[in-house]
Amino acid sequence: MNRYLMKATIVGALGGLLFGFDTAVIAGAEQQLTEVFNLTPSTLGLTVFIGLVGTVIGAMCSGVLGQKIGGREALRIMAILYTISAVGCAFAWNWDSLMVARFIGGLGIGGSSVLGPVYIAELAPAKWRGRMVGLFQINIVIGILLAYLSNFIITLFHLGANEWRWEFGVAILPSALFLIMLYGIPRSSRWLVTTNQNLEAQQVLEMMGSPNSAAELQEIIDSVHAELHQKQEPIFNGKYNLPIFLAASIGLFNQLAGINAILYYLNPIFKAAGFSNSSSALQAVAVGLVNLLATILGMTLIDKLGRKTLLLIGSVGTAIALTGVSAIFYTHTHQDLLVWLLVVFIIFFAISQGSVIWVYISEVFPNRVRSKGQSIGSSAHWISAAVITLYFPVVVDKFSQGTPFAFFAVMMLLQFFVVLFIYPETKGRSLEQIQTQFGIH
Repeated sequence: MNRYLMKATIVGALGGLLFGFDTAVIAGAEQQLTEVFNLTPSTLGLTVFIGLVGTVIGAMCSGVLGQKIGGREALRIMAILYTISAVGCAFAWNWDSLMVARFIGGLGIGGSSVLGPVYIAELAPAKWRGRMVGLFQINIVIGILLAYLSNFIITLFHLGANEWRWEFGVAILPSALFLIMLYGIPRSSRWLVTTNQNLEAQQVLEMMGSPNSAAELQEIIDSVHAELHQKQEPIFNGKYNLPIFLAASIGLFNQLAGINAILYYLNPIFKAAGFSNSSSALQAVAVGLVNLLATILGMTLIDKLGRKTLLLIGSVGTAIALTGVSAIFYTHTHQDLLVWLLVVFIIFFAISQGSVIWVYISEVFPNRVRSKGQSIGSSAHWISAAVITLYFPVVVDKFSQGTPFAFFAVMMLLQFFVVLFIYPETKGRSLEQIQTQFGIH
C-alpha cells in the first residue's frame, strides 16, 4: 500500500459518497415535496422512481463508455452530471424541472456504480482488492449518513417552505470537489494496455506499488492479446452464464432486501410508527451511523471470512429483523422496538450485501467483458430498486405498512439457499485465477 494507490482508490470511491447522499437525501424532503407539489402516493413514488430510471440507464450505458474512453474520464462525466443535478434540484421551479434534475442525477449514480468499482478493481492488488473496492461501499454509507445528518441539521434552522431546497443544494459542493479531484489520479493500467499504451501502463503499476511491474504488465498484455485473437463474442452466448447469473442475482437480492425502499422512505416509516418529524430525522441519523460502522466491520471481514460466508450470515440476520418490523406494523404494538430492529437489519445488511455486492460483481467477469458484466449486475440492482421504490408507497397505501417488510423477509430466506448452493467463493484469488475457476480462459 502506498499513497498513490490510496489516493486513486479514495478518489475513485468518492463517487460512492455522492451516490449515497443522493440516495438518502430525498427521505427528509418527501413531506415538503408532497405538500408543495400536491403529490399522491403514486406521484411521490414517481418522484423517487425517476431518479432510479436515470440510474438504470446510466448503469447500462456506462460500461461501454468506460471501455471506450477509460474509467477515469467516464467518472468525470458522472461528476458533471452530479453537479448539474444538485443545482437543478435546489432551484427547481416546478415538479417537472425537479423530475428532470433527479433523472440527470440518476444517470450519474448509475454510471459511478459501474465505473467506480471497476476502476478500483483494475488498480488494486488481489490481496487488498476486497477491502479497496469496499471503500466504494463505505463512501456510499458515509454519503447516506451525511444526507440524514444534513437533513436533521437543516430542520433545526426552521427554514420553512425552502427547507427541501437546502437539503438538495448541499450536494453541490461535494459534487464539484469530486470533479476537481478526478484530475489528480491515473488511468487504469488494464485499460491502457487495451489501447496499446503499455509504457504508461507499467508506470501506473509501479506507482500502485506492484512488486514486479514488468511481470504483471506481461500478464495483462497476454490476457488482452488472447482476447484480441478470439472472435468478437456477445456476452450472452452461454459461456458467461454463471458470471451473469451471479452478477444479476446479487444485484437483484440486494434490493429485494428492501434496503433502498427503507433508505428512501425512512422518515415516513418512522412517522407511520408515531415519531415526530424532527425525531424521525434524528432516528434516521442513528440508522445511518450504524450503517457506516457496520460497513467498516464488513470491510475488515470480507477478505478474511470471504464473500459467500458474509452473504449467508446476512441473509439470516436480515430475514429475522424484517420479520420483526413487519410484525410491529401488523400488530400495531412495540413501536419502540422499530428503530432497534432497523438497526439490526442495517448491521446484517451492511456486513453482507452492502460490503460484498460491488466487490463480487467486479470480480466474476474477465477483462474483455468486465465493464459490460458490471453493467448487467448494476442494471439488475437498479431496475429492481426502481420497481420496488415506485410501488412501496402504493403497496403501503393499499395494504399495510407491514406487507412489504414481510415480502423482503421471504426474499432473504430465498437468497440464503441460492448463495448456499450456487455462489462460489472468490476471496484471495487474482482476477485471472477466478476466470480459470469458472472454466473461462
